[in-house]
Amino acid sequence: MKNTKLSYSFLLIIHAVIALVVFAVPFLSKIYALLIPIVGFFVVYRTKNANNEVLIVAAYLVGVEVFLRMTGGNFNNEFVKVNVIFFMLLGMVYSNFSTNAFIYWFFLILLIPGILITSTAFNTSIDIKKSLVFNLSGPLCLAICSIYMFKRKILFSDLQNVLVAMGLPILSTTVYLFLFNPSVRDVVTGTQSNYETSGGFGPNQVSTALGLGMFVFFTQLILFSKSKRIILLNAVLLIFVTYRGIVTFSRGGVITAVAMIVCLLLLLYVYSNSRGKSKFIWVFILTGTMAAAIWTYSSFQTNGLIEKRYANQDARGRQKKDRLGGREQIMNQELKLFIENPIFGVGAGMGKEIRKETLGGEDAASHNEITRMLSEHGLFGIFGLLILFLTPFVVYVNNRQHLYFLSFFMFWLLTINHAAMRTAAPAFVYALSLLFVQVKIPEKTEISVD
Repeated sequence: MKNTKLSYSFLLIIHAVIALVVFAVPFLSKIYALLIPIVGFFVVYRTKNANNEVLIVAAYLVGVEVFLRMTGGNFNNEFVKVNVIFFMLLGMVYSNFSTNAFIYWFFLILLIPGILITSTAFNTSIDIKKSLVFNLSGPLCLAICSIYMFKRKILFSDLQNVLVAMGLPILSTTVYLFLFNPSVRDVVTGTQSNYETSGGFGPNQVSTALGLGMFVFFTQLILFSKSKRIILLNAVLLIFVTYRGIVTFSRGGVITAVAMIVCLLLLLYVYSNSRGKSKFIWVFILTGTMAAAIWTYSSFQTNGLIEKRYANQDARGRQKKDRLGGREQIMNQELKLFIENPIFGVGAGMGKEIRKETLGGEDAASHNEITRMLSEHGLFGIFGLLILFLTPFVVYVNNRQHLYFLSFFMFWLLTINHAAMRTAAPAFVYALSLLFVQVKIPEKTEISVD
C-alpha cells in the first residue's frame, strides 16, 4: 500500500512537470501527443490486454485531449477520438466483446439514413466529408466504446485506476492554466465565459474537462485516501481543480461535476450499512466546507462577478434575457427542422448549413446533441436516443455494485446538452456506465471515509 501511495504521488508530480515543460517549450506538446498512443500500443501489445489496459490508455487520452488542444499538440480535432476508437477495437481483438452489445451496432445502423441524405446533397459550399466526420465522430466513438465495455467485468479498484488515468492529465491542464494566467483578478472584467482563464482555449471544453477532474479527485478523497497525508493531498487537488473550473466562467462543466458528486453520494448512502451512514455526516461537512471556501475565494478573486454569472446577470447585475448564451434560439431552430423533416431529418451535419441559409440562423452550433440528433436524423435519431437513454439502466438492474453508474450517465447527459460531443469525454464516460463492476471488499460492507 505504501508503494501504491508513493506511485500516485510520483505520477502527480510528473504531470505537474509535464505542464511546466510544455508551457516553456510548446512544441513538445506534439511530441507528447505522439508518445501517448505509441507507448499505449506497446503496453497493450505486451500484456495482450490481460487486465483491460486499453481502458487505461483510452482514459488517459480522454483526460489529455483538452490539454493537447490548448497547447497546440492536437494534430486535428478528431485525433483523440480516432485513437480511442483504435484502442477499443484493439481491445476487442485481444479480449472479444459481448454479443449482447449488438444494440450499439444497431445504433450505428440508425445513423446511416442521415449519412446517405448528406452524401447526396448538392451544395458546393459544403465540405461533405468534413461535415460528416465532424458530426459523426462523437456518436461513432460512443458506440465503439460501448460495444467494448458492455457488461465487461471489472473490479471497482481497477475502475478507479481508469479514473485516475483520466485525472492525471487534467491536473496537467490545471497547472498549465495557472501558468498561463496566474492572476484571475487581472483578466476578469465581465460575466461572459473567459478565454484568458481558460488557457486561451474554449471555456466550455476546458470547464468540461475540469469538471471531470473534480469528480475524479473527489472520489480519490472520500474513497481512496487511507492516510492523513493522502487526504490532504487529494483535498488540495480537488480545491485546485475546482477553483480553476469555476473561474473559466463556463458553468456547464462545474454544474455537471456537482451533479456527479451528488449522484455518487446518493448511491453511497443508499448502499452503505448503518455504520457507514453514520459517517456520512463528516463527508457532508467536509464537502460543504470545501465548497463554501472555494466559492468564497472565487468570488473574492473575481470581485463578485462569478456570483452574477451563475445568477445569469451581466457585470452590472442586470438579468440576461437568455440562460444559454443564445443557444436557445438555435435549439428552437433545430426542433423546427425536425418538425419539418420528421422521418429522415435533414442529414448528418446539414442542420447548421440549412439554419444559416433558410432560417436566417447564425453560423453557430447549439452544442446540444439531442436537438441535433432530432433535426439531422429525424425518427431514426429518436430511436438512437432511446437506445442511449434506456440501455444503461437496463444493464444497471443487475449491476448494483457500480457505484459510479449514475454519475457517469449524468456526465454524459449534461455534457451533450451544453458541449455536444466535441471531445471524446462524453462518449467514453457514457460507456463506463455499462461496465459490470464488482466491489472487492472485506466481509463487513462499509463505506469508509477516514
